[in-house]
Amino acid sequence: MTIFTCGISPNDIPESKEEIDIELSKIEHLAKENDKVLAIGEIGLDYYWNTENKELQKYAFKKQIEIANRLNLPIMIHTRDAIMDTIDIIKNTIFVKPGIFHCCPFNKDLVNEGLKKEFYISFAGPVTFKNSKNAEEIVNMVPLNRILIETDSPYLSPEPNRGKRNDSRNVVFIAQKIAEYKKMTIEEISRITYQNAEEVFGIK
Repeated sequence: MTIFTCGISPNDIPESKEEIDIELSKIEHLAKENDKVLAIGEIGLDYYWNTENKELQKYAFKKQIEIANRLNLPIMIHTRDAIMDTIDIIKNTIFVKPGIFHCCPFNKDLVNEGLKKEFYISFAGPVTFKNSKNAEEIVNMVPLNRILIETDSPYLSPEPNRGKRNDSRNVVFIAQKIAEYKKMTIEEISRITYQNAEEVFGIK
């Protein structure tokens, strides 16, 4: 079964609101006409790579949330070096469907705000990194019915394969680390995160 998400990443934002609107009309048409589109994303804010177009990023982010709401779809959020602006948008927005914080940063305020909105929190390779600050604390903030795991392929390979090209074979190491933090078995975490993915994407 082929399924996918669609959206404009904050790292691919056009240079004007008019151009953004044109591209977003294409995104909305694609998502509306194709039942294999399960979410709008990844969307959000990235001030690590782009600092000159913050207002355009926020505009595109909000507009894509509106599209998701109109189509009754979840969103997948990317945020990097933009925690406060992301929190501000999430806090002041109504969501028809809970979304996902993709490769979620280990920030307590961000996770708290996401959980208030019943978002799912998705963890990738950094949860296994020896130098990841407060990873265990963040994982244990997230209730089992709101936790997801992912690869973020081809980036962020987990330990013990850090630095190598990432792929789905590595997700087992993420599941194992979360199981360790949650004091559960990897089988339990695998089952729970699979069920959560089915739930958020509506693929039961």
